[in-house]
Amino acid sequence: MSKSNGFQYFVPVLAGKVVRAAAKIRGGGSAFPGYVTTSLAPNFLRDVTGQFRYGIVYVLGSNGKSTTTHMLTEVLRGHGLRVFTNPSGANLPQGIASSILAESTVFGRLDADIGVLEVDEAFALEFARTVPPSTVLILNTQVDQLYRFYETERVADMMLDTAQQASKHIVTNREDPYLSKIARRFADGDATSGPDISYFGASDAVIAGSPHGLFNATDYRDAGIEAGQHVALAELTDTDRAGATIAVRGEPVDVVLPAKGLHYAIDAAAALATAAIILGDDFSAGSAAAAFAAMKPAYGRGELLAFGNEMVEFVMFKNAASLQLNLDALPEPPEQVLFAIDEGTPDISWIYDIDFSALDHVDVITGAKAWQIALCLELNGVRIGTVEPDLKTAIDLMRAMPRPASGMKTWIVNYEIMMLARKQIGFLELENQR
Repeated sequence: MSKSNGFQYFVPVLAGKVVRAAAKIRGGGSAFPGYVTTSLAPNFLRDVTGQFRYGIVYVLGSNGKSTTTHMLTEVLRGHGLRVFTNPSGANLPQGIASSILAESTVFGRLDADIGVLEVDEAFALEFARTVPPSTVLILNTQVDQLYRFYETERVADMMLDTAQQASKHIVTNREDPYLSKIARRFADGDATSGPDISYFGASDAVIAGSPHGLFNATDYRDAGIEAGQHVALAELTDTDRAGATIAVRGEPVDVVLPAKGLHYAIDAAAALATAAIILGDDFSAGSAAAAFAAMKPAYGRGELLAFGNEMVEFVMFKNAASLQLNLDALPEPPEQVLFAIDEGTPDISWIYDIDFSALDHVDVITGAKAWQIALCLELNGVRIGTVEPDLKTAIDLMRAMPRPASGMKTWIVNYEIMMLARKQIGFLELENQR
């Protein structure tokens, strides 16, 4: 960005920063500051992100975007790179612009080597026209937000279309038959002119050892995998809920996971594959392992937060796949459980496909879908304490319960309830402080 262009953005950026400051005083985040700046300066996003030496990474997927964005960011920082990233949930264009405003100077400059952006798959292709990605990481395609996307294959096509906009690298899930076929999209073109394609995945033993597999809503692999055509750059070879061993270019990397579960181990493999392809020979297994050892959970995903003289573990889910994998990760039935879904998840008919054997009881059920949850749990033989649709009252009921022996209460919640519940117990910031 030239010096003149920097002055060109002074007024739009200043206006956005003023609006952002007002939003923070009000007690919440907002995409409106980004809307203000991009309305005044339509090329703001393109010019600011064009400063990054390693370009822009898009992270797409039905599940795991926030966690993998967080993992990849910390691994790259562990290798000495300055990384700009957007907070989880701020994955629409105006939200991303607001995130940039938070860290840019009033002249629209960002002190970063690379951008790692979680991007909503429905807006990713349009966003790529403004902010072209150098690398696209696509995680998985699962049944999610059917009221919005209608069918899973449509979501896969959105992500594959976006992946084709990558100028350098595509990293995708070898185990997802929708996504592992990406190479076929380049088959009719000049194979030397497009981005390179790399894969992450899990060993047969890891998949076989999971009670519900990877829960991709599929039970088959692309035939190319069986033929040995899709060798994973990063393959999960072992996991014990809290840790994982991932072979990166054949070299084992032992990592501590920021939260429990096979899905977090797969996300770690995705992050390591992407870091390795971006860094090339500069990738260090030791630096990657150290980054994971120091890593905190992504916002609301396995977080442990103070709740009086106790702790609350947030187990956040969005759909059947994430709920099942989170339940599978519970080492034993929790002592005290709150379960909540609200209208942020309009259609929860998929809840009847879930195996709830990891729970022997639920103390409080809350949210707009409380009675629907209660009916499903009752049919599954799970003991129910209280059904209280009002979240604040439900939290008060949990607060009044005796301290559990473990000192920890478990709250199994969808995304919207997670945000509201964090605020109710005193955590007003929208994201982890970086």
